Amino acid sequence: MLQYKAPIRDVKFVMQELLDCESHYQHLGYEDASIDMVDAIIGEAAKLTEQVVAPLNQIGDQQGCTWTDGVVTTPDGFKEAYQQYVEGGWPTLSQSEEFGGQGLPHSLNISIAELFSSANHSFAMYPGLSHGALATIEAHGTVTQKQQFMPKLVEGNWTGTMCLTEPHCGTDLGMLRTKAVLNEDGSYSLTGTKIFISAGEHDLSDNIVHIVIARIPGAPEGNKGISLFIVPKFNVNDDGTIADRNGVSCGSIEHKMGINGNATCVINFDSAKGHLIGEPNRGLKCMFTFMNAARIGVASEGVAAAEASFQGALAYAKDRLQMRSISGVKNPDGPADPIIVHPDVRRMLLTQKSISEGGRALVSYLAQLVDIGHAEKDHEVKADAETKLALLTPIAKAFLSELGFECTSHGVQIFGGHGFIKEWGMEQLMRDTKISCLYEGTTGIQALDLLARKVIGSKGEVLKPFSKDITVFCQENMDNPEMSEFIQPIMAYAKEWHEITVTIGAKAMKNSDEIGGASVDYLMFSGYVTLAYFWAKMAKVAQEKIVQGTEDNAFYQAKIKTAQFFIQRMLPRAKGHSACINNGVNSMMALKNEDFAF
Repeated sequence: MLQYKAPIRDVKFVMQELLDCESHYQHLGYEDASIDMVDAIIGEAAKLTEQVVAPLNQIGDQQGCTWTDGVVTTPDGFKEAYQQYVEGGWPTLSQSEEFGGQGLPHSLNISIAELFSSANHSFAMYPGLSHGALATIEAHGTVTQKQQFMPKLVEGNWTGTMCLTEPHCGTDLGMLRTKAVLNEDGSYSLTGTKIFISAGEHDLSDNIVHIVIARIPGAPEGNKGISLFIVPKFNVNDDGTIADRNGVSCGSIEHKMGINGNATCVINFDSAKGHLIGEPNRGLKCMFTFMNAARIGVASEGVAAAEASFQGALAYAKDRLQMRSISGVKNPDGPADPIIVHPDVRRMLLTQKSISEGGRALVSYLAQLVDIGHAEKDHEVKADAETKLALLTPIAKAFLSELGFECTSHGVQIFGGHGFIKEWGMEQLMRDTKISCLYEGTTGIQALDLLARKVIGSKGEVLKPFSKDITVFCQENMDNPEMSEFIQPIMAYAKEWHEITVTIGAKAMKNSDEIGGASVDYLMFSGYVTLAYFWAKMAKVAQEKIVQGTEDNAFYQAKIKTAQFFIQRMLPRAKGHSACINNGVNSMMALKNEDFAF
């Protein structure tokens, strides 16, 4: 069984040394977010995740959730752990003080969320979607809706969901059938069925607030006719107290590949009372508030999976004795050497380490951009942050979930046969993590969003702010001999990033399928270059700390060596993706549909 240990040292390195959260928070007016406060919060989160949440991970997988006549019961210990979570004030961390929150930065909350996800992915999902529900209501809800729903969601006694998918349609939301009929009192009656609803029904909270897309009769076809609604499990009085049971029920729970401790539900709406959020037929725009928050959360899940798998694999690799090193005996007092001495095992471990730590830097940076969007007064700075978020959110979501899943596969591989059996917990990590590549938009959907909607849709303008940051960093460090091994490759790949963007755009003028054919390779290429940039920045910080003199020399040396590994062994993967892009879409489309056969 895995023994999770919160990576406090690296979390602090990213927040405080790489991203200078102290100056960031002071500038944005988060006066309470001092370094002492940040350290205290991270320390308490580590205790809760290590001592309470992580021990329930295997229990949740083994027991799963149970469904009886619409009632869902979570695994043993989940309810008590969630109560501790609420009593500790964790749901309130980054929420508005106006509604009972602590008013702390989003970037602090996302760092804490990673710890919970590493410790127990299934458990972390119950409160996870509440943040998106809160963000959606706060951004688009009426004053009355905020007063009715936000205080209880903020304190965690109510939880939230996102209800998009229906049995006949997945990502193509324009095909939805759930209808919303206007009532005399201004509310709506919603009827329809939603599937794959994470935490859609459970016994952890007093109420569940569903954020639901539906179509009002007479609305335009497709995405232009989507409206968004608040539909609670229990109706809510004007003063925020619970009223009668709404027409919302759980028809069943899914029997899944992983995340068995979280209830993934079929939710039926039978003339359920709902409240319109925003304007009619403008729901998809409002929904993106929820989806963008969720996508950064899923990127964090990829980091969390890589971290948890790395911890398990590292402990095993140091202890497991198998064969002798080909370069000479390393453990003369034992019958064999520990497997960590073998280059291929080190390749897998360093892949896990480089993705977890590099991904942590990227996600934390994105969370700081969200802080800027919330609190920055300078409109130009805010617009710059929003453009970078638009570019990097689909990259982070898809790239880190895919590489996080790869890292869990390496974890199983390092354990060998022991990784394939359940008692060690490595195969559970792999099963649990695959969902991160799927929900909130699959990798293919994120890739189309990035390339078609963001990059080509803006004629390359969305690339410019982040590309400028890379260029400025490289220029500033070009003459530093200690940084040349990082700067030269990054400059070359950044140039190629621009070149393949132009190439795809030119090909798409003749054949629009070139966009779909290139999109996933383009996203993955972008991900490797992006993480290389953050690894170079981390190496620069580590070098400076060593020069200044430090008692933590081993930590900073490990940073530099891992950065070297990423640049030398991970970044070259991008070459394969650019080669695929340059080869075009023709080979994908040459085979006729009827010729696909078995």
